[in-house]
Amino acid sequence: MFEEYGTVDRVNIVTDRDTGKARGFGFVEMGNDGEGEKAIAALNGRDLDGRALNVNEARPKETRGGGGYRGNNGGGRQSRW
Repeated sequence: MFEEYGTVDRVNIVTDRDTGKARGFGFVEMGNDGEGEKAIAALNGRDLDGRALNVNEARPKETRGGGGYRGNNGGGRQSRW
């Protein structure tokens, strides 16, 4: 589908780590920015198997706080006196 708008360098379909099934989204890397922009303009909102595609430029992953249990005080330690 994306090859119509330029060279597809890489495709990554995101899968669930437990089941291995596709999670419903993926990433397509195009040959250059212009090709990617053409693909976005042409494919965003397009119907695929009864569902509208949401095609846009990937944003950097948001950083999350460290994992683990933090208790009621947000992870900080309180002095007791």
